[in-house]
Amino acid sequence: MPIYHHLGNIPQKRHTIFKSPQGNYYYEQLFGTEGFNSHSSLLYHTHRPTQVKEILKSYSVEPKVAIDKNIKSLLLKGFEIKPTNDFLESRKTVLFNSDCHIGLAAPKESMKNYFYKNADADEMIFIHKGKGKLKTFMGNIDFEYGDYLIIPRGMIYQMEFETTENRLFYVESFAPFYTPKRYKSSSGQLLEHSPFCERDFKLPTELETHDEKGDFIIKIKKEGMMHEFVYATHPFDVVGWDGYNFPYAFSIHNFEPITGRVHQPPPVHQTFETSTFVVCSFVPRLYDYHPEAIPAPYNHSNIDSDEVLYYVDGDFMSRNNIEQGHITLHPKGIPHGPAPGAMERSIGQTITKELAVMVDTFRPLKVTEEAMGIDDGKYYKSWVE
Repeated sequence: MPIYHHLGNIPQKRHTIFKSPQGNYYYEQLFGTEGFNSHSSLLYHTHRPTQVKEILKSYSVEPKVAIDKNIKSLLLKGFEIKPTNDFLESRKTVLFNSDCHIGLAAPKESMKNYFYKNADADEMIFIHKGKGKLKTFMGNIDFEYGDYLIIPRGMIYQMEFETTENRLFYVESFAPFYTPKRYKSSSGQLLEHSPFCERDFKLPTELETHDEKGDFIIKIKKEGMMHEFVYATHPFDVVGWDGYNFPYAFSIHNFEPITGRVHQPPPVHQTFETSTFVVCSFVPRLYDYHPEAIPAPYNHSNIDSDEVLYYVDGDFMSRNNIEQGHITLHPKGIPHGPAPGAMERSIGQTITKELAVMVDTFRPLKVTEEAMGIDDGKYYKSWVE
């Protein structure tokens, strides 16, 4: 995150003695990325953050592959994923490769009896339905419909929901999420042509400091396994921190669309990037205003990437029979474009109210058994007149 931020109390000089008013030492922790070569923050704990009392169990959470080498376009009915009480149990990976896992979740309850850490991947959680609070050892962030939550790997967190009907679309990325380079100056400031700016981000606030000893369960995901650790102190015991590596949120409703006289290519919708895929936001916007413009997207070949579209809300003008929560997969190697009739009916239209999230991966995606359970089975034929 290319913004400096801090919460709570920190010493004037890093790596120096820092004590509580009672004279007890605080314990410094570097929370860094890419070794010591990228974004990091320095945290100050009430207790040493290393006190493991027990490892209760470890079990596999690897997705089960249904189609290893897929070339079929798919439509997945996301809202057919059944709600589950537990947050982690509700997460269902539907598509994945060696770079990312793409999934859906419909948790009904908050995380109360444990904390969670993804030790392998940064997480992007898109809030389709629901409202609540992301709680972390670096502060809390309120979230609602339309928010992207970006949670760096290694972050200990809990999801606290105010609602029981919650629908989430998520991506676990084994490379860090960044804002696109072309939007930024050499020092990282978002430039005038960027479709959003630093004011649009929700940064952590409300730092909770728990000075508690006991048995605290942290579920840690690493290399396709879930490990249940018992720590001797509450993980949210940070009294202060500063730096550039922290969770944040960004609302899709704050993305300002870039439009033109003729149809603009998908990169104008880009919101996040990694070294292995990009994320785009399709938001309500004016259509192309050349007098003979065709607003519907032109047919294009997927030569270099698999394209995943998650449909959130609105009219989805380029497709037929698309509903909220649907996911389409257009695999590399197969051209795709507007559904029959979509191009023709787009002519003369002046505005679209569509809302969707797109993930384009540079490596092919495998299809899971969970995905096949919500596949409509016929989408790949939908371009036949």
